Amino acid sequence: MYDILIIGAGPAGISAGIYAVSRGKKALVLEKGQVGGIIGKVSTVTHYTAIETRETGATFAARMKEQALRAGVEIVYANVTGVTLTGDVKTVTTDKGIYEAKRIILAGGGTPRKLGIPGEAELAGKGMGMNAARDGAAYTGKNIYVVGGADGAVKEALYLASFAKQLTIIHFEDQLGCIAEFRQKVAAAGNIKLRLASRLHAVYGQDQVERLEIASEHDGHIETVEDPGCGIFVYAGVVPNTELFTELTLENGYIPTNEKMETAIPGVYAAGDIRVKQVRQVATAVADGTIAAINAAM
Repeated sequence: MYDILIIGAGPAGISAGIYAVSRGKKALVLEKGQVGGIIGKVSTVTHYTAIETRETGATFAARMKEQALRAGVEIVYANVTGVTLTGDVKTVTTDKGIYEAKRIILAGGGTPRKLGIPGEAELAGKGMGMNAARDGAAYTGKNIYVVGGADGAVKEALYLASFAKQLTIIHFEDQLGCIAEFRQKVAAAGNIKLRLASRLHAVYGQDQVERLEIASEHDGHIETVEDPGCGIFVYAGVVPNTELFTELTLENGYIPTNEKMETAIPGVYAAGDIRVKQVRQVATAVADGTIAAINAAM
């Protein structure tokens, strides 16, 4: 029996664990993948207070893990298969066993959204749906396409442009949805082209992407681009990992909370990208985890 169970080892979950043990609570963090969550897989971390120069997602995640373990946070790597949130004791069932606690913090973040287009599944990992930090260098001197126009997508595009012969950003709106700093860097880059008001419609190939179709949002016209060996990196948002939390009433898939990060069920808290909120950044996830843990420890 633990005092506080935390699902998810991203910035929100790790922050919650650190603050929970600092208040003398026995806390366990359950994580299905690696510490860091989505942020641990990005090429660079920007704008977070006191980050290291040239901070990568991997270095940021490594320091998060080190700090948590040093503080005495227990981390178990397991896949959560079931959760019981109602009642005085909360139960989490995993492929490694069953865990119980009086309080629980849901901080499982989200999963990158798929496009749902022809060829996406068949060519996954073969030039389609690649990861910038892991796969970018493999496309040195080749054409690269980035799907998405928000901050995260454009930040990865700027990183990938250092490898690409030409990088094309495909975005469905008439202008990029990123911050001014990133728009200025895109404009200054010599090898970045914008395909605005456009969507990636389909990809084709056998052992690699050989051609892609780009559809116009204005008139529906579909252009076929022959580009064997290109790399396509998709940053089309995330889907919150809330499918197991059937006892909660969700809003568009997200968990509503009050300012204490309390959900509608007593003893159940939510933190980070998984909850209803305006801003989803590392800084706000850390703040959520802090608030959730302090209140859960009372």
